[in-house]
Amino acid sequence: MKDKAIGVFDSGVGGLTVVRSIIDILPEEDIIYLGDDARGPYGPRELDEVRKFAREIIEFLLGFGVKVIVIACNTATAAAIEIVQSEYDIPIIGVIKPGVRAALRKTRTKRIGVIGTVGTINSGAYERVIGEIDPEVIVVSRACPEFVDFVERNETHGSRIEKIARSYLEPMVTQGIDTLVLGCTHYPLLEDLITDVVGPGISLISSAEETAVEVGEILDSLGWKRRPDNRSSLMFLTTGDVQKCRELGRMFLGPEVEDVIKVRVGEPALEIIEHFEQMKGRKA
Repeated sequence: MKDKAIGVFDSGVGGLTVVRSIIDILPEEDIIYLGDDARGPYGPRELDEVRKFAREIIEFLLGFGVKVIVIACNTATAAAIEIVQSEYDIPIIGVIKPGVRAALRKTRTKRIGVIGTVGTINSGAYERVIGEIDPEVIVVSRACPEFVDFVERNETHGSRIEKIARSYLEPMVTQGIDTLVLGCTHYPLLEDLITDVVGPGISLISSAEETAVEVGEILDSLGWKRRPDNRSSLMFLTTGDVQKCRELGRMFLGPEVEDVIKVRVGEPALEIIEHFEQMKGRKA
């Protein structure tokens, strides 16, 4: 299992913030990333539909023989994590619990804010997980549906986004939160703006790094970590527009996003692997 890849998926490219942290913490590991752009964003969709998508993608990634799957999407984690963890033997990690644990370590007043998509916030997943660990914590949640569109336009600063951010966040600040969970993988790209709005006294929590740490701990406990001197590779798959995903992928992840392969969820993994190997061969 050591030489198998880590499978990661999201409804688009936002989950590449999680991939960035995995690469930084586990640079020797191969990663297969799928952005389900053709059906994303998941935030406005019904959770039953998102759960169906998650199952389909997990089955698809299992065709590549991955050793761990990371659901790098808050909405999909909220919809499916407990169910799919019980249905599959492979370790499956979501982004909600790692973020919650980090927030609970950080808060001093036990008043935690959570921002996310409509689907994530309406699911109540963060409140549920926080309540299971510490029922004394007060959770203040807010859906921020316009943030994703601004990030994907690379409009992360300016008067328009600042006005919207203040309308979302200032009421949460007045309720006394001292910690704010960025409950969407797009939101770390707005970290500077959010800090300007809420002030330096409120700690921002991104689940990306915490999730990567958890992946490393699981691989370590199972003896599945690759040797530190191994060369790694990133296979970037999308169900949507290749050029758009390449451009957004470089914004979220960096120059590691070179080739993007368009796929259909459910098509044979072997054909995709052969295509990927051919692309690498042409560059060698």
